[in-house]
Amino acid sequence: MHSAGLGKKGEERAADALEASGMRIIAKNVRSRNGEVDIVALEGQTIVFVEVKSWSVFGMEDLQYSLDEKKQRRIIETAKYFLSGHREYSRMTIRFDVVFVGKDDSVSHLASAFTENV
Repeated sequence: MHSAGLGKKGEERAADALEASGMRIIAKNVRSRNGEVDIVALEGQTIVFVEVKSWSVFGMEDLQYSLDEKKQRRIIETAKYFLSGHREYSRMTIRFDVVFVGKDDSVSHLASAFTENV
């Protein structure tokens, strides 16, 4: 499967797993000029911006190579863009998570994978 198809399948698998854990998906593939956020979800009074990683070859231990500081900054800037257009979430706690979908379709959820200092 090519990388675009693998990514879409992984995002669908991740969204299903997040919903099964009680989160409510409110947006997918949010884009700004700075980047993209794969999934935006609500968990109680927390708005969660989720990066999904789907790899057929690498493992979760390799996440550090694809989620470097530059990529984190792009996700944070896109989250700010999303919040600027959705003021109803402006007073909520914000969290940045990573969901890894493995080659065996397993899902690992890393809550609070990185933070933003305001």
